[in-house]
Amino acid sequence: MPTLFDPIQLGAVAAPNRILMAPLTRGRATRDHLPTALMVEYYTQRAGAGLIISEATGISRQGLGWPYAPGLWTEAQVEAWLPVTQSVHRAGGRIFAQLWHMGRLVHPDFLDGAAPVSASATTAPGKAHTYAGKQPYAESRALGADEIPALLDDYRHATRNALAAGFDGVQIHAANGYLIDQFLRDGANHRTDVYGGSVENRVRLLREVTEAVAGVAGADRTAVRLSPNGEIQGVNDSDPVPLFVAAARALGGIGIAFLEMREPGFSGTFGKADHAPIAPAMRAVFEAPLILNSDYDGASAQQALDEDRADAIAFGRPFIANPDLPRRLQAGIPLAKDDAPTWYSQGPEGYIDYPTAP
Repeated sequence: MPTLFDPIQLGAVAAPNRILMAPLTRGRATRDHLPTALMVEYYTQRAGAGLIISEATGISRQGLGWPYAPGLWTEAQVEAWLPVTQSVHRAGGRIFAQLWHMGRLVHPDFLDGAAPVSASATTAPGKAHTYAGKQPYAESRALGADEIPALLDDYRHATRNALAAGFDGVQIHAANGYLIDQFLRDGANHRTDVYGGSVENRVRLLREVTEAVAGVAGADRTAVRLSPNGEIQGVNDSDPVPLFVAAARALGGIGIAFLEMREPGFSGTFGKADHAPIAPAMRAVFEAPLILNSDYDGASAQQALDEDRADAIAFGRPFIANPDLPRRLQAGIPLAKDDAPTWYSQGPEGYIDYPTAP
């Protein structure tokens, strides 16, 4: 079995190790959703990852409802991303852009008061992060079937922009209770048209988005993130195994570069699993590399590879305080602790000031 430090081919990308940097929202862009010089340094510091997956990045104004998160729908955003990707490449790294539509988790404050869109007219629990502080989520409106072609065009446009900005590929964010996940799971999808009801119908939007993105980037530069856990931001499914197996089979048929997902058992910001792991059943129908992500350390990550449960591991929070995470894991150097109050604090503290190991 391979080690975490062996190379792996991820579609068109040759990764030098199997330690991926998972997407991490950090809130260091501008209010116009432009990447900043701080982000250049942050990503470059972490270029030793086998592959960096960028923080979630909005495909459109309609789809982005997080303060100081970056976007990829304007020329100015493309130009602002270029120094990030160029610097990562100069440092020997590889980086994918994660494409994000938040669906019902976009507060109307980001939409000039308009309602957010979702699979159905539902309301997320809890409160949204906004520039005015935390506010209760608003009821979404069901995205019309006649609006889906425009949504697919938004994904295509963001993909073209990601390539123009120098990214090596893109990952579709279809996890964690955001728009595509809202269509996938029957707890949020109450539709009666071709996008609701049966498993095949609920997988339809995921398949169409992936085909649209792959049609621009190439399937070998397209990846997807799923989260077949229990409830996440109010989104759940009554029978998740056949749903996520069908999703994995559909993605395998498209020929994507890799599938990244959370192994059930994660507990924290995005909920806790309430069922046995689904990853083994998904792995049985998905032949490309499968990447797991969920509170792994070096030993448990290697065990997942040894047991053939995954081909690589994506690390999230460990990369916050350990920009040299692959070297630390390989050398057995203790990991630094991250400072949670600085996760989204806009400044350099807790972002670019974590040192590498001596």
